[in-house]
Amino acid sequence: MGGALAQETVMRALRLTLALCCLAVLASCSRNKPAESKETQVSPATESEPQTIKIGQTMPYSGPASAYSTIGRVEDAYFKMVNQEGGVNGRKLQLLSLDDSYSPPKTVEQARRLVEQDHVLFLFNSVGTAANSAIHKYLNSKQVPQLFVSSGATKWGDPKNYPWTIGFNPTYQLEGSTYAKQILANSPKAKIAVLYQNDDYGKDLLKGLKDGLGANASMIVAEASYEVTDPTIDSQIATLQASKANVFVDITTPKFAAQAVRRIYDIGWKPVHYLNQVSASIATVLKPAGVDKAVGALTIGYFKDPTDVQYDNDPQMQRFKQFMKTHYPEGDPDDASNAYGYIVAQTLVQVLKQCGSDLSPRNIMRQAANLKNFTPELLLPGISMNTSENDFFTFDQVQMARFNGKIWVPAGS
Repeated sequence: MGGALAQETVMRALRLTLALCCLAVLASCSRNKPAESKETQVSPATESEPQTIKIGQTMPYSGPASAYSTIGRVEDAYFKMVNQEGGVNGRKLQLLSLDDSYSPPKTVEQARRLVEQDHVLFLFNSVGTAANSAIHKYLNSKQVPQLFVSSGATKWGDPKNYPWTIGFNPTYQLEGSTYAKQILANSPKAKIAVLYQNDDYGKDLLKGLKDGLGANASMIVAEASYEVTDPTIDSQIATLQASKANVFVDITTPKFAAQAVRRIYDIGWKPVHYLNQVSASIATVLKPAGVDKAVGALTIGYFKDPTDVQYDNDPQMQRFKQFMKTHYPEGDPDDASNAYGYIVAQTLVQVLKQCGSDLSPRNIMRQAANLKNFTPELLLPGISMNTSENDFFTFDQVQMARFNGKIWVPAGS
């Protein structure tokens, strides 16, 4: 009995010694292994082991802005087409697009999941000013690129304070000032009523309008705001009509834009209607509201309208519609949001091509800020994209357009 106990004691001591030796070896290896940084997370692609570029995105697949959800779907279809054609520099693209319901707290939750669990390389074209504002500081603190934000907020062009964020859309302030110039040129004695979404998006465009009017800002005789959770904007429209305004600047997302188009027609109010560009889709706004109710509406544009017959024989438009038919047949080729997503996806592919073998976050931002007269398909003639390390605004030109009951047609410069 005693001999057995002694033998067991010796064996335990040997096992303990062996375990301690293993731990020492592992600790030594750990100390000598260089720490992995953001700059070395992606290795060059090889023919035998092509790398996958994981792209993160939040998108309102549900909620009050779900009309924009097709943007995520068309971009996913575009990247899959690129993969079929060999990818970008030998790498395949994988879009992880999560529903945030157009709710900033949900956007934060989904963005953290994409960064901390899914380990995406960057976030791309997430929709909404409030949604992107909610993750703006987080992504910059993590040095995760926030590429081509789907919003025209002026804040996305601030490389000094937020070097990891770059916008895509023409800025809301540029849009607002463009409307102001059009109003001053064509209706110098106008009385203006404004409906705007009560967040950074709505306030930013309203600021551009006021700045553009300058000393004539008193032409705005009534303002009304709405919350994205409001069921309707009927009461706001009634208030604005009571102001006797003859110009209506409509700063709303698609659900409320369709309501506004229908409501002002139904109550017999006939102001000159300026409809902001994010809700100028014929398919998702004007048709649901009734195209006859939107005749004469004005907006800005920077890419070709898929419904415009003048582009029926345009090679770029033909390629877009063939793409939709082949790669996204369930999507509506007449929906401007699909044309938009197609353009943004092309822009990202260009940036990744420019990155070459260096897919570090810093080089991705460097290339996003190095677009020189880039013209993805479907941009209007004369409009191109330019960015620099000091200027993160992708567009500085837009064109006015008027709805004639069927299509948007040019309306001034």
